[in-house]
Amino acid sequence: ELMADLQSRLQALWEERELVLSEARECTKQGEELEAMVRDLCKPNEFERYMMFIGDLEKVVSLLLCLSSRLARVQNAMSRMDGNTDAEEKQSLNDRHKLLSRQREDAKDLKVNLDRRERVVSGILAKYLTEQQLQDYQHFVQVKTSLLIEQKDLEEQIKFFEAQLVNLEQSIP
Repeated sequence: ELMADLQSRLQALWEERELVLSEARECTKQGEELEAMVRDLCKPNEFERYMMFIGDLEKVVSLLLCLSSRLARVQNAMSRMDGNTDAEEKQSLNDRHKLLSRQREDAKDLKVNLDRRERVVSGILAKYLTEQQLQDYQHFVQVKTSLLIEQKDLEEQIKFFEAQLVNLEQSIP
């Protein structure tokens, strides 16, 4: 019964992932249309700024999500430590926690810098785009970010349920 429930949850997550991937493809298409419009309207150096921002947006958001996920796993492992946990493992977890915390803080600084750059890019685009086009650009940036977050969350849930299913299958004689 539990296995069937896990399989059912996994199936729902896989279906949801397909929907999100479909939305991501649509967002990519919108991004390509926006890119062509910006290329036509802006000066080459302004277009370059736009492209660097869009490329860095995905990298920084993905980095933040990855580091947060890894940090959460380490914190989870630390919360399971008890008197039987050997000193070496405790030290290793503490070291990883410190490293990941520093890396996440650095990534947050990158995000602050990226947000500043987004305001600069919006200012540039405001000179060339209509109000509706500017809103479309801002919507694109928001959707791109939220889809990245949603994809990462679904991947984590799928990994979790797949691991649960494997553990359950191995525990049954």
